[in-house]
Amino acid sequence: MDNINVESVEKECGALGGLFQAIVNDMKCSYPVWEDFSAKATKLHSQLRTTVLAAVAFLDAFQKVADMATNTRGATRDIGSALTRMCMRHRSIEAKLRHFTNALMESLITPLQDRIEDWKKTANQLDKDHAKEYKRSRHEIKKKSSDTMKLQKKNNLLFICHQC
Repeated sequence: MDNINVESVEKECGALGGLFQAIVNDMKCSYPVWEDFSAKATKLHSQLRTTVLAAVAFLDAFQKVADMATNTRGATRDIGSALTRMCMRHRSIEAKLRHFTNALMESLITPLQDRIEDWKKTANQLDKDHAKEYKRSRHEIKKKSSDTMKLQKKNNLLFICHQC
């Protein structure tokens, strides 16, 4: 192994180590963005739940008005029937909003929060393992390089002694 080859190996090791470190740093820098997204999604979920509860209360009161109009005599009975149909359509919208709200939490927010914690742990462990392995590899390359240089010097001395 000559000097040029050793330098080439050292450069490749440095380049790959730098690339790996850049990827891990990108992962670490993305945590605040994911955590912010998760926090905003949680806030949206909370607001949607509040909206669903308000919609249920409104529709219950609206249904009482419709029932009152339906149970009277005269022309208000037709109005009551129309209000009941409208209330039923709005309950369908409320059910879809409730379903969306639940899906938001169960299918996005909770899994994402679990993954963020896993990503943090994994990235930190990768960083530690990489630093340890990188340091060991660099030491090994330097030792091999030093050993190679010593052997080349010995070889040169033997070659000179043979010529004498």
